[in-house]
Amino acid sequence: MKLNDLQPARGAHKDRTRVGRGISGGGGKTAGRGTKGQNSRSGGGPRPYFEGGQLPLVRRLPHLRGFNNIWRVEYTPINLDRLNLFPAGSEVSLELLVAAGMIKSVRELVKVLGAGELDRPLTVKAHKFSAAAREKILAAGGAVEELSL
Repeated sequence: MKLNDLQPARGAHKDRTRVGRGISGGGGKTAGRGTKGQNSRSGGGPRPYFEGGQLPLVRRLPHLRGFNNIWRVEYTPINLDRLNLFPAGSEVSLELLVAAGMIKSVRELVKVLGAGELDRPLTVKAHKFSAAAREKILAAGGAVEELSL
């Protein structure tokens, strides 16, 4: 069998009825549109969203308000006091944060915030740091390593 041998099964394809071609055609005179009325006229019929005079859906719903920036970069915030559960001198990486249950995935972008106090030296790896967090980590004798996005 070749592509040019393909054709629909018998009875599957039916020719369309050509209406408005005279009495003998079977679809003459009003051409299946009935008599008179809005839908019998050319260009007749309601607008696409017209609901018979009922207040249309587009007018019943409130307008969309505000603005969604599609380029917004979302960071998962982590406060300094939560880092106290890691042993002193350890390197806090994204993998370690996932293991501790602070973030869900290593693909998340993390920002360390300065709420709370850090009482041990840690090397913290994150995508961003607030000024206060950076200051407190360095003051505790730790180090800050900013990861690229």
